[in-house]
Amino acid sequence: MTAPPLAPYRVSACNTAHDSENKIHDDAVARRFGFGGGLVPGVDVYAYMTHLPVERWGRAWLERGTAECRFVKPVYDGEIASVTATEDDAGLDLKVESRGVLCATGRAGLPVAAPAPPALDTFPDTAERRSRPPADEASLAPGTWLGIEPLRVTPEMAAQYLADVRESAALYQTLGLVHPVIILRTCNWALNRNVVLGPWMHVGSRIENFAAARIGDALAVRARITANYEHKGHRF
Repeated sequence: MTAPPLAPYRVSACNTAHDSENKIHDDAVARRFGFGGGLVPGVDVYAYMTHLPVERWGRAWLERGTAECRFVKPVYDGEIASVTATEDDAGLDLKVESRGVLCATGRAGLPVAAPAPPALDTFPDTAERRSRPPADEASLAPGTWLGIEPLRVTPEMAAQYLADVRESAALYQTLGLVHPVIILRTCNWALNRNVVLGPWMHVGSRIENFAAARIGDALAVRARITANYEHKGHRF
């Protein structure tokens, strides 16, 4: 039986990072860069996108699903973000639109079998830096390993994240599962907890899930800088 098409998912976007160190989320600073106000964090836009894969595949997507997302235009606080999916045999093509503008694109899939995760010992256990140097070619040189202090996900924290991203799917609470937004946010922490950054933007991510994280788990990140370059006047 063919599954019915997924209805658009609409959410009132919320800038959860107004007061963060990254001033691209501050209204005044963002306007100086030509934006209409503080940007809703990319991780939260990704959170909106995950609703439809979870609606289609449920817990299985959290356990072995894949995703890619690319943020092309800002989503602003208080605006409606509409997530739509076009489905084919290989998965879902995702779009996020707001104010009549395409803001993000993505792709989600569900492999038939869970892939084998990479060996953990290929990712050195790296401590969070005690003192953060400025972000530059030396502090973020290719090959550099970064880590964070493990994050224990409490029920209160999990509930707050669900409220922040306006998540309506029930399985996170009924099954005691961690929302993917928390996992991708800890990946950002591998940068901003180890170097001092100016205003910066999350432009995209590629995700492969190997297990569903549960409330009470401790999440750690082991990250390696793969490249450091300039493109069209921007530093990546």
